[in-house]
Amino acid sequence: MEPVNYTIIALVLGFVLDQFLGDPEVLPHPVVGFGKVISFLEKRLNKGRFQLANGFIMAILLVFSTYILCWIVIDVLDETHPLAGAFATMILVFFSLSSKTLRKEVSLVFKELDISIENGRKQVSRIVGRDTGSLKAQQIRTAALETLSENLSDGVIAPLFWFMLLGIPGMLAYKMINTLDSMIGYKNERYLLFGRCAARMDDVANYIPARITAVIMLLVSNNLSKIDFVEKQGINHSSPNSGYPEAALAAILNCKFGGPNYYFGKMVLKPYIGTNERKLSSDDMNKALKINRLSEVTMLFITIAVFYSIHYIIYLFQ
Repeated sequence: MEPVNYTIIALVLGFVLDQFLGDPEVLPHPVVGFGKVISFLEKRLNKGRFQLANGFIMAILLVFSTYILCWIVIDVLDETHPLAGAFATMILVFFSLSSKTLRKEVSLVFKELDISIENGRKQVSRIVGRDTGSLKAQQIRTAALETLSENLSDGVIAPLFWFMLLGIPGMLAYKMINTLDSMIGYKNERYLLFGRCAARMDDVANYIPARITAVIMLLVSNNLSKIDFVEKQGINHSSPNSGYPEAALAAILNCKFGGPNYYFGKMVLKPYIGTNERKLSSDDMNKALKINRLSEVTMLFITIAVFYSIHYIIYLFQ
C-alpha cells in the first residue's frame, strides 16, 4: 500500500499548489500541448466525406493514448523510485486543476466592472464564450457566476472524480476529453460532424461529476433542502450537465441565471435557471467563491477516501 500512500500525498500537494499558485504562465502546460495536437490533426482530418468517422477515430485515439502513455510513464517512474512517480503525479495534478485561476478571473470581473462597463465586458470575455460587447452590468455579473459554477465541475470536481476512479491517467484522459470538447465540440458547420464524438464523450465524462458538484455545493452551504429545485431547474440548459451546478448556485444565491444571449453574432434563446430576478452584487460573488473553495476541499476528501478504499480492497485480494 506504500505506493498508494505516496499517490495520495502527491494528490494533496498538487491540490494545494493549485490553490495557491493557479495556472503557471511560464511553464509548459499539458493542456496547451493537447490543444496543439488536436489543432494539428483537425486541420488534416476534418475534410472530405468521412468527417464523422475521422472525428470519432481522432477523439478515441487521443483519449486512450493519453491514458496509456500517462500510465506507462507513471509506472516506469514508480519502478525507478516511488518518489519519482509521486512527484510526477503531483505536477500533473497541479496542471490538471484550475481552481485559483478561475476564482481570480471571476473576482477581476467584478473589480473591473466597478471601474467601468467596458472594463467589465473586456474582463468577462476572457472566461465566457458568449458575445460580451453589449452586455449590461447585471448580465456581466450573471455570466461570471454562471461560469464559476460550471467550471467548478469541469475544472476541479470532474478531474478529481476521474482521479478517484482511475488515478492520474484517468485525470489526464479527462482533461483530453475536456480539451477536445472545448476546441471541436461546437454545433456549427465546421464541427457539427467532426466534433460530435468529442462532444458526446464530454457529456458522458461530466454526467456524474456535474451532479456531484451540485450536491456538494448544496451540502457545504447548508441548502440540501433545495435539491428538488436543482433537479427541476438543472434541465433548463442546452448542456445535459452544466445546468446542475448553475441551478445549485442559483438556489444558494436565490437568483436567476440563463436566458437569451448572443453567440458569434446569433441570438441563442436559453431557458432561465431560477426564478428570482434580483440584482447581483460583490457580496454574491464572495459567497459563491466561498462555496467553490469549500466544495473543492470536500471533493478532495471524498476522492482520498474512495481512492484509498478501492486500492485497499484490491490489496486484500492480491
